[in-house]
Amino acid sequence: MCTLEKRGNLFILTLIGDDEHRLSPAVIDSLLSALSQAKSQAIRGSALVTTAHGRFFSNGFDLAWAQAAGSSSAARDRLHHMVESFRPVVAAFLSLPMPTVAAVSGHAAAAGFLLALSHDYILMRRDRAVLYMSEVDLGLTFPDYFTALMRSRIGSVSARRDILLGGRKLKGDEAVTMGIVESAHDGVESVVEAAVSRGEQLAQRKWNGEVYAEIRKSLYPEVCGVLGLVAKTVVASSKL
Repeated sequence: MCTLEKRGNLFILTLIGDDEHRLSPAVIDSLLSALSQAKSQAIRGSALVTTAHGRFFSNGFDLAWAQAAGSSSAARDRLHHMVESFRPVVAAFLSLPMPTVAAVSGHAAAAGFLLALSHDYILMRRDRAVLYMSEVDLGLTFPDYFTALMRSRIGSVSARRDILLGGRKLKGDEAVTMGIVESAHDGVESVVEAAVSRGEQLAQRKWNGEVYAEIRKSLYPEVCGVLGLVAKTVVASSKL
């Protein structure tokens, strides 16, 4: 599950516990509830930082829950349910009226990698964290919004090839070189502190959240189109 804490203008969204933070239906619902709460309490200058306890940021969908369905067809149905349930989480991040920062202090795999990519900024632990799209190794294809977000957030064609077709596991410094991660840090405390500092810096800009969200949606038209998010014109400046 996750918790949401408000520190001044900064929201801290935390995946709690020492497990793998698998994105089960319950965890997905918890994320949606937290994001809805943050959106409802947002003010000018709000920002959100996502962190996680333990060794994992998120190890993707809860495949054990899917496999426990008792048959192959039922397992596929459960996986499909998680895929479709997670779609609104990505949409919620992309339409959230504030800057967002992910503090990836542990492994982020498959849908967990996508969770990180749904943020505006990713900061990552250098020593014991990897970004990994495991689908090619597991024999699973990608949902449309997965590949659309990858194309939107990872500019290098060769990087996308290595990640999606090669199952490449990226450590912090590699991810920085590829332009996926803003910075890499030594240890959990360092990456969380840096992410909170980045969030505070963004909050100090006092941007209009509605305008910020619409600019974000216009920046990633492909994935927003897949998710059914439509950018609209917002005029909210005292200078006009």
